Amino acid sequence: MSSTSSIPIVRPDDHSTSTHPGDLLTRRQRLVYVLVLGALTALGPFTVDLYLPAFPVLQDELGVSAAAVQLTLTGTMIGFGLGQLVVGPWSDKVGRRLPLILATTLHIAASVAAALAPDITWLLAFRLLQGFGAAAGGVVAMAMVRDLFGGKPLVRMLSRLALVNGLAPVLAPVIGSQLLAVVDWRGVFWVLGIYGAVVLAAVAFFIVETLPRSRRHVAGHATLRDRYAALFRDRVYIGAIVIGGMTFTGLFGYLSTSSFLFQELYAFTAQEYGLLFAVNSLGVIAGVQTSARLMRGSAQPQWILAVATIAHLAMATAIIVLDRAGAGFWGTAIPLWFFILACGFAFPAVQVLALAPHGAEAGTAASLLGAVNFGLAGALSPLIGMLGVGSATPMASVMAAAAVVAIIALWALVRPRSVPPLGD
Repeated sequence: MSSTSSIPIVRPDDHSTSTHPGDLLTRRQRLVYVLVLGALTALGPFTVDLYLPAFPVLQDELGVSAAAVQLTLTGTMIGFGLGQLVVGPWSDKVGRRLPLILATTLHIAASVAAALAPDITWLLAFRLLQGFGAAAGGVVAMAMVRDLFGGKPLVRMLSRLALVNGLAPVLAPVIGSQLLAVVDWRGVFWVLGIYGAVVLAAVAFFIVETLPRSRRHVAGHATLRDRYAALFRDRVYIGAIVIGGMTFTGLFGYLSTSSFLFQELYAFTAQEYGLLFAVNSLGVIAGVQTSARLMRGSAQPQWILAVATIAHLAMATAIIVLDRAGAGFWGTAIPLWFFILACGFAFPAVQVLALAPHGAEAGTAASLLGAVNFGLAGALSPLIGMLGVGSATPMASVMAAAAVVAIIALWALVRPRSVPPLGD
């Protein structure tokens, strides 16, 4: 079912007058895609992060350790990563809508189950399924954009999704902290289920299939093995996904620690903690918009990443030095804001660098990018819990290590001077 009766969507297999089918969409139609695909992209980050402010309450109510609570976050991100590995290639084979609808339905069911979970073990299991179901949103949204656009229009559309993808993880705790003023932690999961249902309805009414049957069996890319082979032969793509994974590792290292760090060490209330995230969200907005604007001009994504990765290392190092010097809250908060700004600066550049050359396997390329982003973040961010949350140094140490790996990947794999410029 689609909304073609009220909002006429140009079918993406119509190439009669345009190199890229998305060029045929009107401004209104593009706005519909931006809004719905943006909501899809936000589903995953909201699923991961909306309940972060509830960590201390959840720890007390279920009688478990901080590490056990953080493990539910890890399970969600691992489920999100694994789900993308399934949904992305599947969408290349059968089209975008069916995997999207089925996976989002799973997300809704898992959200309801998480709201009813009797203990931490069941909550962990349902969070993993919730992450798996949410996986479709981000990966299929990116694949749909790549189905429709190329060149600089691709940069514009991906930058809008990157804004949502980067903003949602830092806005989610803001919204979550306000929700906790009126509901308990279980209510947060009911809200996630409702949000998933709204997104599912929007897809059913407003999004048509962007991968027609004629484009599902491109020569040399028909099988999953062919698609993965095309990706793994591309060192620039490999470098881009490593950089993306390290960027998300730094961001999620902060997110998984922040509720304990600011509410317990610095004695913030849940609402003050939410306000801090609102301020940090401005950094993501500024970074994404600046990066996208530069790429729509003459700047190339690999050079954007060269600046962003150095900034990550510098800001993480500053947090460690200032924390050891006893600078307190402001010694952490100020460099942290600039670290998050650099994350926003990197997000659209990673997506463009990874997806622009891989239109024939867009779903698989987007799925592997997302799986590495969330899988690495989910696997590495619990290191902070093991190192302790009594200061900002463990968090910043993980951020700094991730930045070093990203810098090595950029110069050893991507090799910025060897990357051809974006087309128009």
